[in-house]
Amino acid sequence: MALKRLSWDCVVPGCLKAQTTSTQHKSHISKQTSFRRLSLSDVSNHGSSISLNDLSSSLVGSNLHIFTLAELKTVTHNFSRSNYLGEGGFGIVYKGMIDEGLRPEMKAQVVAVKTLDLDGTQGHREWLAEVIFLGQLRHPHLVNLIGYCCEDEHRLLVYQYMERGNLEDQLFKKYSLPLPWLTRIKIAIGAAKGLACLHEEEKPVIYRDFKASNVLLDSDYNAKLSDFGLAVDGPLGDNTHVTARVMGTRGYAAPEYISTGHLTTISDVYSFGVVLLELITGRRSVDMSRPTREKDLVNWARPMLKDTHKLDKIVDPRLEGLYSTEGAKKAVLLAHQCLSQNPKCRPTMQTVVKTLETIMDLDDIPVRSFLYTDPALCKDVCVNNYEDAAEKVQNEPVNENRVEEKEVEIKNVKGHRRQKRARKHRHRTRASRSRAVFSDTALYSALGTSLYFPKSKNGSKENTEE
Repeated sequence: MALKRLSWDCVVPGCLKAQTTSTQHKSHISKQTSFRRLSLSDVSNHGSSISLNDLSSSLVGSNLHIFTLAELKTVTHNFSRSNYLGEGGFGIVYKGMIDEGLRPEMKAQVVAVKTLDLDGTQGHREWLAEVIFLGQLRHPHLVNLIGYCCEDEHRLLVYQYMERGNLEDQLFKKYSLPLPWLTRIKIAIGAAKGLACLHEEEKPVIYRDFKASNVLLDSDYNAKLSDFGLAVDGPLGDNTHVTARVMGTRGYAAPEYISTGHLTTISDVYSFGVVLLELITGRRSVDMSRPTREKDLVNWARPMLKDTHKLDKIVDPRLEGLYSTEGAKKAVLLAHQCLSQNPKCRPTMQTVVKTLETIMDLDDIPVRSFLYTDPALCKDVCVNNYEDAAEKVQNEPVNENRVEEKEVEIKNVKGHRRQKRARKHRHRTRASRSRAVFSDTALYSALGTSLYFPKSKNGSKENTEE
């Protein structure tokens, strides 16, 4: 049976429910047999009557803008390489600027434009998943989807711009200051709240590809989940799981998902545990540059997670001890629970949020002392010291023996310098002589005209010249 076209005012939104007192709206809702979020299957199934043209009006409370390709070319300066932000499985992401003149109803703002790579690993299904999920889900820790473009074979997505990029770059970027301990916990809390929002939906959402590069950060290091291309609707009713093709990123996927293809919200908890471990250790989930036993982060860290005496071997050494010891113990034990091989032993994301918030409240972080020197005061001290030294020299009685010793010392130093210069001169002379053998003048002196006029077989120079 074909699904009837859904309008924006008959579908219940995701994390943020729209409210209205319109009598017309209420009467329309009363005719509906159920209130639910539009799912990916409602659009992607062949029997669905919802077309791409109806998509924006079918997503409740989305307020998504449908951009033309020409508009996005203007926004990104024709997808200039100077606006390049990065590249993922979906395609290249560009920075853009929406001016007030582009559309009257839109405010001027900086955006990120993601373009689908037609030769990449993802395609229309992943693009559609982004529009379906982020078009309806609203939460402070989910990235805001502003609009999309679907023109011919082109598929583009327009997001709010996140000033600090993704967590992977911030955590592992070379030649930069390490993220402070409390900043790491703040990021973990934000990401955990984003996952909790998805899992607590009436129809749960399994994120499926939670990793450091999919956690975006704004200027205040508030974390927001992005890239919903692999997200799926979770099980309903008596179903315990959904079965899906194994996809994701090596090092983050839950072991039961890899072995069976069974997905639950608890699969996301395992992936979160990996990212939490990355925040604690400052190591990548998979790092092939490390020794064999340390290439896989979880396998390396798991034996040490329950031993609080090995805390210093786990916590990122770049923090130089500037972290809460009690907080680190709680974070490590939480990571151990999230990474349990038995899915039933893993906590819910709501429990994870509560545990992390207690860590944020701890105030036992050591404070490194430092000495601040006022430049003006330093200048005055230097001047005073110089004047005192000059006065001391003037008042000091002359010691003739000491003066003679100084003169002898100066002569010895000068003599040493002369000897050093002489050695350098001899070295340059020897070097020049050795190189002179290969000069035309030296060869001509040694070989005569035979250098330019080879001798004949009988050795007669005159015959050669003739």
